[in-house]
Amino acid sequence: MKEKTEEKDNYLDNHYIHRSNWLRAAVLGANDGILSTASLAIGVAAASATREPIILATLAGLVAGALSMAAGEYVSVSSQTDVEKADIEREQQELNDMPDIELQRLAEIFEKRGLKKTTSLIVAKELTEHDALGAHIRDELGINEISQAKPIQAALASGASFTIGGLLPFLVTLFLPLNSMEYSIYGFALFFLIILGALAAKTGGSSIAKAIVRITFWGTVAMGLTALVGYLFNVNVS
Repeated sequence: MKEKTEEKDNYLDNHYIHRSNWLRAAVLGANDGILSTASLAIGVAAASATREPIILATLAGLVAGALSMAAGEYVSVSSQTDVEKADIEREQQELNDMPDIELQRLAEIFEKRGLKKTTSLIVAKELTEHDALGAHIRDELGINEISQAKPIQAALASGASFTIGGLLPFLVTLFLPLNSMEYSIYGFALFFLIILGALAAKTGGSSIAKAIVRITFWGTVAMGLTALVGYLFNVNVS
């Protein structure tokens, strides 16, 4: 009996949707950290004859990018939270003003999902008696614990992952030879992106090969275009 209870409690262990919020923010942050700092470093390296401007530009991009990602993620997810709260308050008001219509609406939702009309009404009534607002939040608005916006979590995951991702190409600018800096940054950034794509796919339970191809292609495009800008302008920033 105890084993069955534990199995029920851990029924999401074989699924990955409950990781979607923080995983999305973390992957976005790390991917942006690697790409932004690497692309910036490549662009400056293509137009510079000395190491100092490359290091300075990369470090500035790393710090600014991490703060920007964290702030942007917090603001955007907070906006989503505000919308969710407003919808919940509106739903509560509708339940107070027109409970019969809301009951019928809930029954129609279950009917569209495949239940018979009589069964749908029975289920709607029982859920309403148990927790009317909770039932409408979940089944009418589509808000649940998994999908609910978490601004602080998203901001921390995004900012921290950007910092980690950005540190990798920054270290390349510190220690690798200057005469092949652009190629070194590109090679290592691509390697880091492949690892990131594989880890993200494994954590999310999706196709590793597809994730690697996607992240490699768009990473190459981003870094290639930035390097092209540096070569075209060829401004000596030393």
